[in-house]
Amino acid sequence: MSKQEDTRDRVLDLVESLAVGQPIPAERQLAIDLGVSRLTLRAALDELVRDGYLDRRHGSGTYVTEPKIAQPLTLTSFSDDMRRRGMTPGSRTLELNSMLAGARLAHRLGVSPEARLIRVKRLRLADSMPMAMEILHVPEALVPGLTRADFEGHSFYELLRERYGITIVSGTQSIEPTVTSEDESDVLGVPLHSPAFLFERTTISESGRIVEFVRSIYRGDRYRLVAELVPQRSRNGRSAGALRGSNAVVGNRGGDHQQGAPAPHSKT
Repeated sequence: MSKQEDTRDRVLDLVESLAVGQPIPAERQLAIDLGVSRLTLRAALDELVRDGYLDRRHGSGTYVTEPKIAQPLTLTSFSDDMRRRGMTPGSRTLELNSMLAGARLAHRLGVSPEARLIRVKRLRLADSMPMAMEILHVPEALVPGLTRADFEGHSFYELLRERYGITIVSGTQSIEPTVTSEDESDVLGVPLHSPAFLFERTTISESGRIVEFVRSIYRGDRYRLVAELVPQRSRNGRSAGALRGSNAVVGNRGGDHQQGAPAPHSKT
């Protein structure tokens, strides 16, 4: 283990002993306490700031950040995920309108380009803190009478099942790193070009119909992806010599909330 790696681990031990929002010791004192050079310490702190464990505030100091939230990549609702972690989920509907599908969304949803869609822009909250911004598209014919109020404090999947008789059974999702745009930054309350995760998801009902296409931006400072790797098996049951990500979660700092679950993930 290199000196920087050892220093990083020792600072992490310190972070775990402090409360959220509490400052760590000044760099000069911390370097003395750990018996390392300022250069080594600064490199370790830079890495921890980048990974979201610490927040460096110019002219003030370096502070312990909120722990990252565990988010299983399953077809469970955002609301249920937050409740399981002892947090109060919330949703703020920013926009709801009707629009023509057009070629791109028609392809995603398996409808005519002339079909009308409901477009919903939502801010997802946990303990009143902004977590994600999502834009949902659903064929208007599937959800007649849908209003902004229907999304306030409710799971969309529950609404689909209880009011419209539509049960989501599967889906496909892609995940990639990105940075926030000006609009996304304003909605999430983060600086422009902050690290984020882009989720794009389509879900399918019991009847085999594509129900929704959702594009979500999750704050990179509140989530990290962790995948459990298992050997991929060939048809004869032997190991194929490769690893696949069978279970993936978004983990918290201490790992207390990590749990395995198969993809894809619903944030609805």
